[in-house]
Amino acid sequence: MMLKDLLEYLAKALVDDPESVHVEAVETETTVVLELSVAKDDVGKVIGKQGRIARALRTIVKASAVRDGKRAIVEIVD
Repeated sequence: MMLKDLLEYLAKALVDDPESVHVEAVETETTVVLELSVAKDDVGKVIGKQGRIARALRTIVKASAVRDGKRAIVEIVD
């Protein structure tokens, strides 16, 4: 599973409006930057209390990226 697909799958499971979840991937040789966009009402659900959900998402994506020998950065954008 690609990192983009993994993040999109996880985010869709968290939000009320899964149709509004979009992930853009910008990839270089060693790094992948994933920009996660969700509906305005769902931003809090993706971030979580004190950023716990966002931190967990980043941890999962980073762990998956290590298998590919890459570094992953997850950004939550408006």
